[in-house]
Amino acid sequence: MRFITLVFIVSILSSVTLTKTLILGEEVKATCDFTKFQVCKPEIITGSPPSEECCEKLKEQQSCLCPYLISPSISQYIGNAKRVIRACGIPFPNCS
Repeated sequence: MRFITLVFIVSILSSVTLTKTLILGEEVKATCDFTKFQVCKPEIITGSPPSEECCEKLKEQQSCLCPYLISPSISQYIGNAKRVIRACGIPFPNCS
């Protein structure tokens, strides 16, 4: 009986959160996972046009771009990173 009650409470709380998100139109941000940017590494290093997979990952992780772009390891490639981001149709973020 307790298990069923717990499942019921969890499902109600989940549906309230989902309903609130749908009604208020709140943006659900991706959990930042910088390993997902690895698919774009060749494009960022060489400046070549981004692959479809690279663009998908950048769009998925768009809310995480600033922490990634301000890291010292990417600073030497910032020009190529800008080109790749823009080529994917993503506005370059203002990270200041």
